[in-house]
Amino acid sequence: MKFQTVTGVLDCTPDRLIVAGWTGRDRAAVDHHIEELAAIGVPAPSTVPLYYQCAPALLTQEPEIQVLGHETSGEAEPFLMRMDGRLWIGLASDHTDRALETHSVAASKQICAKPVADRLWSLDDIEPRLDKLVLKSWILENGDWTAYQEGTLSSILPLRQLITGAEIVDGSAMLCGTLPALGGVRPASDFRMSLIDPERDQAIDWRYRSSTLRIIS
Repeated sequence: MKFQTVTGVLDCTPDRLIVAGWTGRDRAAVDHHIEELAAIGVPAPSTVPLYYQCAPALLTQEPEIQVLGHETSGEAEPFLMRMDGRLWIGLASDHTDRALETHSVAASKQICAKPVADRLWSLDDIEPRLDKLVLKSWILENGDWTAYQEGTLSSILPLRQLITGAEIVDGSAMLCGTLPALGGVRPASDFRMSLIDPERDQAIDWRYRSSTLRIIS
């Protein structure tokens, strides 16, 4: 994978991928969401937060991914990576199979590619204002881009807490959890996302589409 950074192009191959789940900072809201999902058959997590193990080969910077069936959807998340002793923050989508999620959340994470933007910021440089970073996403619905997620990283557990909990070491990458979907979780073939630093008026942007493979049974 190649990333644009302040020090030039970072060419690297992560050898470990963690997808952090249930990372909301408001624990009461997290517990309520767990109860809502349990009511529709999604198993409750064994601990909160939870660090799902996934294959690093799922990470992709391709503009299109392939998914199985019509019940998958993206979700914008902060992306962390540690390489050569340095921590970087970027943007990724935890694309997930919602039908499989009712049987196994871990399996639903593993089955879909994880699109990653090609730009990173130094975590040390941006850490003093992490909570002010804005995370947004849009889906293409009925021919128009529709707001799908919006909020600040203050809604997600402190990233240093997640780094410690997931035992992030050199070569590790982690998706750090997401924000609620405006209007509810739903599939869309085209997905856009941004991580915005209002203080510097800078953003990391990415867009991808998913094509559907027929389920053969």
